[in-house]
Amino acid sequence: MARRKSDERDAGQPLSRERIVQAALDEVAENGLSVLSMRRVAERLGCEAMSLYHHFPSKQHLLDAMVDHMLLATRQPPQELPPVERLRFAMYEFRATANMFPAMYPLRAVHRLNTPTGVRYIESILRLIRDVVPDEELAARYFRAIGYYLTGASLDETSGYAKGPSAAEPVDGAFIDRECPGLAAAARFFKADDWDRTFELGVNALIDAIARDVEALAKNRRRART
Repeated sequence: MARRKSDERDAGQPLSRERIVQAALDEVAENGLSVLSMRRVAERLGCEAMSLYHHFPSKQHLLDAMVDHMLLATRQPPQELPPVERLRFAMYEFRATANMFPAMYPLRAVHRLNTPTGVRYIESILRLIRDVVPDEELAARYFRAIGYYLTGASLDETSGYAKGPSAAEPVDGAFIDRECPGLAAAARFFKADDWDRTFELGVNALIDAIARDVEALAKNRRRART
C-alpha cells in the first residue's frame, strides 16, 4: 500500500481522529471532494480502511468532523471591538476560512451545521448580530441575509470564477464584445484582483442597512412610548 505525503510527517504516530481528519482534508485539497473515500484516506495513513471505522462509524461522520474542523479554524472577533466591528470581523473571517479550505467549502456551504460544534457556531453568529440588532425577528432575518451573501461570495471565489469557464463550449471574448457590451465593460472588475473591493462593498452595504433599520426601529419604539 503506497503512502502519500500527508502522513509522512506523522509516520509512526498512533491513529487518532485528528490525524484521520487532517489526512482527509489533505486528500480533498489535492484531489477534490468528489473522490474522497475511506480507502483513500487510509492509504494516506498507511493503514487499512477498516481501522478508520473505529474512530468514525461512516464516511458521513468523517465529513461532519471535517466541517467541524473548518468551523473551529475560524477566528473569533476580539472582545474589545465595538459590536458592529465584531460583526464585520466575523464576516471577513467567514470568507477567509472558505478560502483557507477552498476544496471543502462547497460541502461547508450546504451542510446544515447540526453537529454540536455547528450549532454552537450558529449561536455565536446570532449572538454577534443580536449585539447590534436589538430585535429578535430583525436579527434572525439579518442572520439569514448575511448568510446568503457570505455563502454566495465564498462559493463564487472558491468554486465559481475561481475555476474559470464552466460551459462545454464557452463563448469567446469576441462574442461578448459583440453581443454583450454591458458585460464586456463590467468584466474587468470581475477579476480576482478586484474581489477584495467587491466583498468590502457588499459587507458595507449590509452593515449600512443594519444601521438604518436599527435607527428606524429605535424611532418606532420611541414613537410608540409617546
